[in-house]
Amino acid sequence: MAVSLLLALLAGAPALPPEFQDPSPRLGRWRAWLDCPGGDLPFGLELGRDGDHLTGWWINGPERILIPAVELDHGELSLSMPHYDSVVSAKLSSAGDRLDGEWRKRRSASEWTRMPFHAAAGPAPRFPPAAAEPAPGLPGRWAVRFESSADPAVAVFRPAIEPSAGPGVNLVGTFQTTLGDYRYLAGRWDPPLLRLSCFDGAHAFLFTAERDPFGGLSGDFWSRESWHEGWTAEADPAATLDDGFGAAAWDPEVDLGELRYHGLDGGLRSLDDPAWAGQPRVLIVFGSWCPNCNDEARLMAELDRRYRDRGLRIVGLGFELTGERERDLGQLRRFRDRHGIGYPLLLAGTADKGAAAAAFPALKRIKAYPTAVFLDRDGAVRAIHTGFAGPATGEEHQRLRERYVELIEELLLAE
Repeated sequence: MAVSLLLALLAGAPALPPEFQDPSPRLGRWRAWLDCPGGDLPFGLELGRDGDHLTGWWINGPERILIPAVELDHGELSLSMPHYDSVVSAKLSSAGDRLDGEWRKRRSASEWTRMPFHAAAGPAPRFPPAAAEPAPGLPGRWAVRFESSADPAVAVFRPAIEPSAGPGVNLVGTFQTTLGDYRYLAGRWDPPLLRLSCFDGAHAFLFTAERDPFGGLSGDFWSRESWHEGWTAEADPAATLDDGFGAAAWDPEVDLGELRYHGLDGGLRSLDDPAWAGQPRVLIVFGSWCPNCNDEARLMAELDRRYRDRGLRIVGLGFELTGERERDLGQLRRFRDRHGIGYPLLLAGTADKGAAAAAFPALKRIKAYPTAVFLDRDGAVRAIHTGFAGPATGEEHQRLRERYVELIEELLLAE
């Protein structure tokens, strides 16, 4: 009787005053940023609701990235990206319009990236305008040199004309290298100052530069909490990269049957498994932690659905961060589920490139994640492509898609 009376009293109790209730975040656009040694590293955040559940997206120019898990618990907001072993944890202000906390992402079995995170509700500019007058156009294609690399790079910029690019954004683009691209970058061109940034849950990039009297660019690149290097660029509408199809070498003396790796069920499978024998194959060297690999996985899942019934076999060889088998297999399962992958994924080793080359010696050197190996029905290599040009590269991405389709068609038609 006493319990029933207590429940009845509680059911009829008035709501707590606002000052005693847990705050709720404002819905809509936010300006978010990480504290980077090079200054604020800004990006867009959008919060919404789907029934009783909070939803969220990271925004970089035209790109919107769904945040898989958004949870609010007693004023603590968690924005989790488990496919990257990455999470933002932040305290929500009592007014629901400010977040302060930390971004944390695993880099290895024992190392983590940690950066202070902040966000303010409302449509504030990604970068504050540095000039009152509209900026004149910036040439679209540039030949780039990074201090840390002897390999050339290419930058492609274009005016931001879509309202979805975000408040204050007047320039979008990316940097392309022989290893991959730097994602969707968004920011401002206020002559002579260039500022671009990106946050995708795995990478945090900040580019700054000034235009010199001769028309070139010279500036700084910051990644995460520690990486910094200089870069220079010259406008060049004909700037190109070395062909990704010529960057890797295959060792035909290696017997694929001797290479055995754990599947997602924990069992061992060799690369000459009877299920793949006599069929054209594509072997994908990748890591679930790698955004360019995630870009390629969307294409490979599409090609698998398109060509599986015609005999194509795709096999993913995952190289993960920790060397802890169960944890790394779990990340591969998340990768599979995220992209709707129907082809087998095998845990081949750790992401360290030296260790990966030892675990997969058929490639004489693993230069980049991802790397795609195209094999004919007899197991002979027809092509190897290093790196991947993702959707942010525009025309380059489309050309690479078309080249993959051509190669697969050739493999399937060959006797």
